[in-house]
Amino acid sequence: MKYLITGLVFFLTLQTNAQEQKDFVKNNFTKTDTLIKMRDGIQLYTVIYTPKDATQKYPILMERTPYSAGPYGRNNYPWRIGPNPTLMHEKYIFVYQDVRGRYMSEGVNLEMTPYKENKKNKTDVDESSDTYDTIDWLLKNIKNNNGRVGIYGISYPGFYASASLPGAHPAIKAVSPQAPVTDEFIGDDANHNGAFFLMDNFVFMNYFGKPRTGPVKTYSSEIFNANPKNLYDFFLKLGPLSATQSAAYFDHKSYIWDEYLLHDSYDAYWQARNIRPHLKNITIPTLVVGGWFDAEDLFGSLHTYSSIEKQSPNNNNRLVMGPWTHGAWESSEWKEYASYDFGSNTSKFFQDSLETRFFNFYLKDKGSFDAAEATMFETGTNVWKSYPAWPPANMKYENYYLSSNQQLTTESKNENDFDEYLSDPAKPVPYTNGVYSRRNNDYMAEDQRFAATRPDVLVYETAELTNNVTLTGKITADLQVSLSGTDADFVVKLIDVLPETEPNFKNAPHGFQMAGYQRLVRAEVMRGKFRNNYENPEPFVPGKITEVTFDLNDVSHTFLKGHKIMVQVQSSWFPLVDINPQKFMKIPEATKTDYQKENIRIYHSSKIILPVLVQ
Repeated sequence: MKYLITGLVFFLTLQTNAQEQKDFVKNNFTKTDTLIKMRDGIQLYTVIYTPKDATQKYPILMERTPYSAGPYGRNNYPWRIGPNPTLMHEKYIFVYQDVRGRYMSEGVNLEMTPYKENKKNKTDVDESSDTYDTIDWLLKNIKNNNGRVGIYGISYPGFYASASLPGAHPAIKAVSPQAPVTDEFIGDDANHNGAFFLMDNFVFMNYFGKPRTGPVKTYSSEIFNANPKNLYDFFLKLGPLSATQSAAYFDHKSYIWDEYLLHDSYDAYWQARNIRPHLKNITIPTLVVGGWFDAEDLFGSLHTYSSIEKQSPNNNNRLVMGPWTHGAWESSEWKEYASYDFGSNTSKFFQDSLETRFFNFYLKDKGSFDAAEATMFETGTNVWKSYPAWPPANMKYENYYLSSNQQLTTESKNENDFDEYLSDPAKPVPYTNGVYSRRNNDYMAEDQRFAATRPDVLVYETAELTNNVTLTGKITADLQVSLSGTDADFVVKLIDVLPETEPNFKNAPHGFQMAGYQRLVRAEVMRGKFRNNYENPEPFVPGKITEVTFDLNDVSHTFLKGHKIMVQVQSSWFPLVDINPQKFMKIPEATKTDYQKENIRIYHSSKIILPVLVQ
């Protein structure tokens, strides 16, 4: 009976705590739903949470979003506001806004609204001007604000955070772009190096790309009904990219999908949507955040940081990269991913030691913020590292050659020899092992043994390492290739091969062996026709040896002593990436008859250039 009563008390306590947590926002904040007029007359729906304690002044912490500022209505309260629970309890004036043309805001939404540097009249508007006008209104109309504003956001809201920096309102004192969408042709979301990310965009645009006729609280149903149980099989049967516009699918009902397929090179459409050139002379304290396992916007985090560094000599700009998937740094707990066990709650560390301290210091003058220039989680050793610069000054690039006999070596030899494979569009290399109805979110650290056994995947590896090798920075693939056709994709994967003596992973299924596990560290794709220029694609000359060079995103990873470094090369990554017909043409216009098999040679003068930390 004693244990029963104790358990009942514990249960009731949990219920009470849960209810108090649920009602925290309602009990401590006054909610206001309002429309704020922009300079061109368009009104943006804005939800404001003001602390009920009026004995002090508070800074404003704002997120602008295309994903709904709801719940709507003054009596509808969410259970949590702000980037993390600690900041919520710190109490700020929290502001959420539906961006132009989304949900309850008026106007027309543009995909990645281009920034207008020289605004000549009130009709020249963009996300920077909308942010500016919103802040101006808030400062004049919201009581007890201290005149300081912070902006944050993850993914698309991360883009809106970045877009607040050029032409910024003087009240903006701290900005945190987190996994910000940055350049959708070169490395974020829509394309990587010109290769279209089919699977994710097909699923995402089915709901995000749905049109509206005016402000709505919900977009309700999707454009079409598709619930495939096996995505690999579904997209293989679907066929060419043009088939996505059939009556069963988009059928030109999504203007963004139409734009994606129309603009198949780095033309004025994509260039205007690249925020990077405008991140210049930025002096606002900036905390850029990203995850090493972010399948959407890893490029955006790294390149937003580097763009500010290069173009803003007097910047106050810091970078945080952790062992996270997309936005996982704001989860309550993040201790493991795929086969990794990080040994600590990495998201809680970020929220309490970095994000909260950043905003408190710059918006409230509270405490200190002395984070390093780069706070990086090092996978492999699974520890946090601090660097005064990124990449570190004591990093040097080393060449590892794709040599004969499947060797990855620092010595160049047999340069005229090659390895060869047949790339067949009818049998593309899967991006993951298994049958999935949605993206396998573990694929960025998945065991690559399933791919290594295929005849259309080339494998190169070092001998067992006699010392640890730590990589800190970007990776570059420099391939010498020849084709029997006029175009091809090239996927290069960097892999950490665990020793044959490795014990089983604690959560591994029965019979699964970690011994010899080929853990993916980084991978990237290049659509070959863009090898020299993203604006003006060029065909390959059949049989001619041609250089294809491209960057893989940065890493902070240690290959431990006794492990091996492996590189795999292939020409499809399906259905993550659409199938290249291996014929020089506008791929969105391809028909079934355009797809052809192709012999691809990778010469042993090819190399991968690794950023090795000098200890």
